[in-house]
Order: sequence, then structure tokens, then C-alpha cells
Amino acid sequence: MKSIRRLPDSELEVMQALWACEIPAGRADIAAKLQKHTDRSEPLAQTTLLTLLSRLEQKGFIRIEKQGRASVYTPMVAREEYNRSQSRSFVDKLFGGNMKAFANALSDGGLTEEELTELKRLLEEQ
Repeated sequence: MKSIRRLPDSELEVMQALWACEIPAGRADIAAKLQKHTDRSEPLAQTTLLTLLSRLEQKGFIRIEKQGRASVYTPMVAREEYNRSQSRSFVDKLFGGNMKAFANALSDGGLTEEELTELKRLLEEQ
């Protein structure tokens, strides 16, 4: 699995909004998803959103294409790919890569019985 660099929270919020949009997405679509799915009391300023989108393009996370006078945005990294990479990085950093230690941390009051049952089912499917 290739390692994907961790995004700062503001850029990750934009990526999550883009992943939730119909692709390719316009700036207004992304802004609407951001407003709907974040705890922001104020909408993100248009210039701030455009700056974050530009940074994501520079990092290779999205592609920006002109369509007339507007731009459309396409993710170049899938949500699942990013999540896998960050999950592995999390376990490596906090637990030295030891999945047993991570599982023990989850089972020691970190998960409900229902969540543990679901996790067990998911692991059995693998």
C-alpha cells in the first residue's frame, strides 16, 4: 500500500466534501457540502475554498479543469485509499504497528459490544 501524506484538517474537510459530491464537482457544489457536513457557523469564504482547492491540486489530491469560465474538480485520491493509508499510519505511530495492541485499546472500553461484534464480523469477512 502506498503511503499518502496526511492532510491538514481544513484540506481534509474540503476533500471529504468533494468525495461526497457528484464528480466532477463545481466550487458551489463543494461549498454546499462543506456547509451541510461541517460544524461551521459561517460558510467558508470563496477565496479560502479556492486556496484550499489549489493546495490540494499542488499536492496531487485533485485535478482542476476549466469548463468555460468555471472550474470543475475531480479527486485523484479515492476516499478509501486515503483512509487505508491514514489508518495504517495511525496504528504505526501510536502502537508501533502492533495491531494486537490497537485491538486491545479498542476493546478496553473504546467500543460498545455492538461495535465489537461488527468489527469481528468485518474481520471474519477478510
